[in-house]
Parts: sequence; structure tokens; C-alpha cells
Amino acid sequence: MDRQQERVLREVADKGIRFIRLWFTDVAGQLKSVAMDPGELEDAFGEGIGFDGSAIEGLTRVHESDMLLRPDASTFQILPSRGGHEPVGRMFCDVHTPDGSPSLSDPRATLERTLEKARDMGFTAMVHPEIEFYLLSKPVNPTRLVPIDDGRYFDHVARGTDNDFRRKLVRALEDTGISVEFSHHEDGPGQNEIDLRAVDALAAADNIMTARVIIEEVALEEDMVATFMPKPFIDHQGSGMHTHISLFEGDHNAFYDPAGQHQLSATGRHFIAGLLAHASSIAAVTNQHVNSYKRLWAGRGEAPSFVCWGHNNSTVLVRVPLYKPNKRNASRIEYRALDPAANPYLALSLLLAAGLDGIERRLELMPEAEDNVWALSDRERHVLGIEPLPHSLHDAVRVMRSSELVAATLGEEMFAHVLRDKEREWRAYREQITAQEIAQFIRMY
Repeated sequence: MDRQQERVLREVADKGIRFIRLWFTDVAGQLKSVAMDPGELEDAFGEGIGFDGSAIEGLTRVHESDMLLRPDASTFQILPSRGGHEPVGRMFCDVHTPDGSPSLSDPRATLERTLEKARDMGFTAMVHPEIEFYLLSKPVNPTRLVPIDDGRYFDHVARGTDNDFRRKLVRALEDTGISVEFSHHEDGPGQNEIDLRAVDALAAADNIMTARVIIEEVALEEDMVATFMPKPFIDHQGSGMHTHISLFEGDHNAFYDPAGQHQLSATGRHFIAGLLAHASSIAAVTNQHVNSYKRLWAGRGEAPSFVCWGHNNSTVLVRVPLYKPNKRNASRIEYRALDPAANPYLALSLLLAAGLDGIERRLELMPEAEDNVWALSDRERHVLGIEPLPHSLHDAVRVMRSSELVAATLGEEMFAHVLRDKEREWRAYREQITAQEIAQFIRMY
């Protein structure tokens, strides 16, 4: 037993923790949980906890149903107490086969494999996510969603319920060991953003999963509903999860060069070139739902729709922020397409794999887009070499199907499952008869 596991056992005993939740995700990013008695914890560290993997979407085939959960002691945290209930601990788990090898369909293991490749290349990855979401009034009527306020970007809503919500949310996140950098009202009514401090990529994915749970639970306590739906309102902007990434070589930020354009190094330029080269082929994972493309193609320039990069330009796909010039460790890139409904383990795996491919192949970066990309004509974008992202989930799946990078990063089984699952979602959507169609063809006498 290692020191982390011993620390967890002591903390559980000292604080009288009666329940421990073991967390993992399915391929779509849906959180799964099993609660265990602390008396079983030592055996769980040593042998794992058995479960039926075939009952989890995409995790394994029926004839390979026996799987093990191996708790990662480094992720142990005590969850915020609700209504005076006893404290509950939680740990993220890696999914293993009975012979002890990592499951090829475990999203967390996929990210771990990608990070191992980065380490082999001499890099560690730091990730800082900005999670946007809407708060809705209860009861929620699917045909008429009501946001909790009429605020806009950075508004301070006097006596607004979202002020209390964000204060309680930040406290709950920090009590769980997740550092929050900023929180504020976003541009849509009832839309909020919580920015988590940069941590290593695996911890960032764990933090995103934890933050989603805590956001939803705090909202329910405040008699509201939180949604990470990418585009819940026709007339208001969608919710994104802008993701800041930097690579370090030891203590050196590999993206920083004081002499480079926007103080960006050659490594950073190659990384962005890799992201742009693979942006369309990874879209079915970074933007995994039919609804995701209604955010990307809303038509008002509020989300990135074209494959390009820039600096002080909010219409590009990849941006190079320069909030703190000459501060070496602040150098990073911002990927703007990712939405908060994505599986963070798979999305970060593919973002990093794409960027690392750009570094390995020393891909050249296209010229910077300095103008509003939405305002350009199709011909102007074509001349500049700016291609569109997929217009729909159907288009994204078609592009992903031929991607060697996505297949290699996800692995054969998971790659095949994602394709099947997304094709199934597209078919289900295509079969629907919408209220707009009814209104178009049937007169309401």
C-alpha cells in the first residue's frame, strides 16, 4: 500500500466518514457512481471492486462483462455536506480487466495514455477550463425554458439569485479541493461561467466532472436547475467550455518565446497547427451532440465555426491570449469550440493528441486571422485557407470516420463505439417532428 492510500485510510478513520463514492464515466461522459463502506476500502485499493462492465454504455462487450474499479487515492476528497448529512468521500477510479490491465474503453485511461505519450516527448500538460452553463427557474417546462434572470455579460444583478448561487458554488468547489480563478455572469440571461485554476490535464478532467456534479447540486438546493446543454435558447448565445492549454518542459513553458509573434514559441505554433489540422476530425468528440452544432452555427459569431487562429479575435477557433505580457508561465493557447457537454477525458485526449501531432510533424501554422471571420465572404475565407468546422453531428462523424489520429488515440473498440453511438443520436434526431415543422404546415384554428 502506498502513502496516498495510507493517507486516505487515516483520513476516513479520523473524520468518521461512513460512505465513499467511487466515480468513473462511460464513453459519453455520463458520471457513474457506486457507494462503498469504509471497511471495504483497503481491499478496494489492493484488489479493486468488481462490477458488470457490460451494463455501462460502451465500456465492454457482454461476453467480457467482469471488470474492476481501482480507486485512485490521489483524487480522494470530501464532498460538500448537504442538509447536515454525514460527510461523504469520493475517489475517481480507473477501470481494469480481471487480469489487472487497464480497460481499453475507459475514458480516463485514454487520457492517461495520451499524457504518457506527452511525457515521452518531454512535456507535461496544464489545462484551465472555463465552464459555461444556464440556470433555469423551476419547474422546468421543456417547451418553455425560463432563465433565472435577465442579466448580461459581467452584470451584477442586484439581489440576484445567481450572486448567492455563485458564492455558494465557489465555496463548495474549494471545500472539495478545486481552486476557482473567476466566476461571473455570462452574456445570456441566467447564464454563468466558472473558471477553474490551471492544473495538470488529468486533474483538470476530474475537476470538470466534479464541478458539473456540484453545480447541479447547488442549483437544486437553491431551487434552480443547471444545464450544460450547448444551445438551450434560440435567441441567446450557447454555452461553451473554452479550454486553455499549455505544455511544460520541466519548469519551462514550452509555448513561451519572448521573441515570437504574440510571444509564442515554435513549439506553440506547431501545437496550434496540429489542432487546426485535426479540428474537424475531433469535432464529434469535442462537440458530441446534435445540439452542439446549433451553438457552433448559430450565425451571430458568438462561437467558433471556422478553422483558424488569432490573437485578439473572439471569432477564431484557437486564440493566443496575451493577458500578461512577458510572464513566461502565463503563455498558453485557448481552444474555443469545446462545449460543457463533452466527455472531458476524451476531449482533452484528442486536443492534446492533435497538438502533439503538430509538434511531431513540425506542421506549419497558417497566417493569423485578424478580422471577424464571420464577416468575411466564402470567397475571402477560401483565399485565406479558412475552412469551416462540420455543420452538423452527421458531418462530424463522417469526417472522424477516416481519421487515423482519432482511431489511434481512442483505440479500436472505443472508436467504433463512438461512431455507432453518434450515428444513433443523429438517426434519433432526424426522425423527430419538431414544433417548428408543425407550425409551418398546420394552421392553428
